[in-house]
Amino acid sequence: MKIWNRRNRTIALGAAPVVVLVTLLGLPSIPGTDIDLTVPYAAEGKGPTFNTLGEEGGKQVVEVTGAETSKPAGHLNMTTVSVHTKLTLGQALARWLTTDDTLVPIGQIFPANKSPEEVQQQNQAAFAASESNATTAAMNYLNKPLETAVIDVLDDAPAAGKIKVNDVIREVGGRPITTPDELARVVGEHAPGDEIDVLVERQGKEETVTVTLGEPPKHLQRAGQGSAFLGVTSVSQPAGEIRVRYNLQDVGGPSAGLMFSLAVVDKLTPQDLTGGAFVAGTGSIDAAGQVGAIGGITHKIRAAADAGAEYFLVPAGNCAEALTVEDAGPKLVKVDSLEDAVKDLEGIRSGGGFDTCS
Repeated sequence: MKIWNRRNRTIALGAAPVVVLVTLLGLPSIPGTDIDLTVPYAAEGKGPTFNTLGEEGGKQVVEVTGAETSKPAGHLNMTTVSVHTKLTLGQALARWLTTDDTLVPIGQIFPANKSPEEVQQQNQAAFAASESNATTAAMNYLNKPLETAVIDVLDDAPAAGKIKVNDVIREVGGRPITTPDELARVVGEHAPGDEIDVLVERQGKEETVTVTLGEPPKHLQRAGQGSAFLGVTSVSQPAGEIRVRYNLQDVGGPSAGLMFSLAVVDKLTPQDLTGGAFVAGTGSIDAAGQVGAIGGITHKIRAAADAGAEYFLVPAGNCAEALTVEDAGPKLVKVDSLEDAVKDLEGIRSGGGFDTCS
């Protein structure tokens, strides 16, 4: 009996460190202390996909009003990457061993000089810019005129009390403004303290207001976004009756731009761009319609495959990485501009061929 007691004590004492280690693997911190047990890594994996030609939450993802629109039959799915942070060592190991997630240094998600709130604001701003560029690129492709509308005026900004939400900015300092990029460029050519005349259209009437420009906030100074500050957020919108609204919440970053722009073009042209095919994709887009590379392409391809996509639009700069996905599922279509993407969709629709990642 004593022998078994000694053995049991030996087993118990030997197992105790293992039990403690296993317990700590699953805890974010040591109870009763400020010791953080999470790892300095984030897990990136497949995120949800959204059909930009369809609805989410009872609203059209891309809503176009003020013009006759078509009802495309196919899919133009934008894709996303899911990000998991504040992982314990056990959680990180589990995701690495049992999923296709990749572990990346947390600094890639939250740079050391930015708070999570600043990163979230930056992602939301990038998403808003993506929407604006998508509209601009689509209108340029369709040869429709543009104008710049104010969607927000920051509190205590130089423009506060002078420029209002829904104002259309026609001129700054006598120079015509049609896009937010032009507005930023003209304002950025001035110095804090300069006075500028801003011609706005407000409720159908034109009015000139004089604004004394200020110092840009520190986070804009770090980003090098000009030497003077007006304090408005603006977007491109079609001149006239056409309005484009993007009704997708809780998604950040610029990578939806291409798919948003294609959805606008599809809805404003009688021809169904996809011919009823299930097309997914990704890619940032600038006002000129050029498509840029993005992050997380392998996860997005896998998410599209799970959703049933037949084709995946890949920014040309991502083709090499996209080809590393084994048994990708959808055909990988290489695109470098909105015009190029429309031509590829025509090839898919007609069976005439399209550019591929190869």
